[in-house]
Amino acid sequence: MAKRQDGKETKLRVLNAACDEFSQKGFRDATVADICKQAGANMASVNYYFGDKASLYVETWRHIYYDFKESVLSVLESGTAEEKLRRYIRFLIENYTARDDVKKFSRLYLMELLNPTGLIDDIWDEIVDPSREKLHGIVRGLMDTEVDEIKLVLCELSIINQCRVLSTVQETDLERFLKRPFDDDMIQQMIDHIIEFSLAGIRAIGGKKD
Repeated sequence: MAKRQDGKETKLRVLNAACDEFSQKGFRDATVADICKQAGANMASVNYYFGDKASLYVETWRHIYYDFKESVLSVLESGTAEEKLRRYIRFLIENYTARDDVKKFSRLYLMELLNPTGLIDDIWDEIVDPSREKLHGIVRGLMDTEVDEIKLVLCELSIINQCRVLSTVQETDLERFLKRPFDDDMIQQMIDHIIEFSLAGIRAIGGKKD
């Protein structure tokens, strides 16, 4: 039992170290040697648990996205469609503007966007679809009329990309655009703006009035 527990702990340390390395350097520049050094593990343990660097990358995505996905689903669990959307946008922006481990998934995702590996194509639907389906349900709930799938996805992309800009633009650039510090008060103003902008846009497309 002790050996099995030690094995689980080693595997978890390797995954956590891989999250750090891949999110900071991307797949190509991160090395298994650096991951092992940070995890306090040897190369043999990576080969044993994961096989190779590519497989470790895929498992890292599953590992880091699990908590993120569970948090998203809990945010979308109860309340009216409007309440859910408000919580969802707040959750995304707080994630994208976080300065601690919460932001690892955002950084990992951005690294994959900048330098696509093709390694997660087969698992993308598996890890992302549950939260996408929830968001689609929320958007439908804010509309009076039935819209086609393309319009639904465009609404989804509009919401996501308004929030995602905060992970792709340097904070100094945001402060220059806004002509003020990008502090907690400014983040709150952006949350409120994106919520109201998104609600108005969805209702305009779907025909629902306040």
